[in-house]
Amino acid sequence: MILYNVTVNVDKDAETEWLNWMRETHIPDVLATGMFLENKLYRILHDSEDGSINYSVQYFAENMDKLNEYMQVHSKKLQQDVQIKFQDRVVSFRTLLQAVE
Repeated sequence: MILYNVTVNVDKDAETEWLNWMRETHIPDVLATGMFLENKLYRILHDSEDGSINYSVQYFAENMDKLNEYMQVHSKKLQQDVQIKFQDRVVSFRTLLQAVE
């Protein structure tokens, strides 16, 4: 199992709009690619110096082949959607993790 984790820093004034959009549009669009088995959304519980809010958006892929296909075929357009909608009110970075059994 591969975890594709997107850590997102959201301006406080955009939080509600971003959360609604993630739940109603973006996460369903990512899952519709068929590359992930499930997802989870967490708020990170720490205070940011700039007053922004941080989230962890987690997508679980069966293997690296699925994740690589997502990255090559789908990710650029989906990331552009976020950028167009929220511009500089949202900043994110991505991390890959592998389950250790």
